[in-house]
Amino acid sequence: MIVVDDGIATGGTVRAALQALARLHPVYLVLAVPVAPADTLEQLRSQVDEVVCLITPEPFYAVGLYYDDFTQTSDAEVITLLHEAQTWSREAAQ
Repeated sequence: MIVVDDGIATGGTVRAALQALARLHPVYLVLAVPVAPADTLEQLRSQVDEVVCLITPEPFYAVGLYYDDFTQTSDAEVITLLHEAQTWSREAAQ
């Protein structure tokens, strides 16, 4: 199983996701992220089998600094994407 995040700052959100996924007992768990602070990644390593991170800038200021466009996703977009994923999942299971 691969968990992908667009970037990690404090690690709170991805830590919660990893804890939830641990309950599924994945055979192998990978955390993949383009940018994160080294100390936060170090704290997360115990929750996964492998970490893939492209850059760990020092000092780390914010994830958004490493994107040309880091606008927030609206609630409406998230709801639409969740519905699309649910439909796709149902179709794939048939």
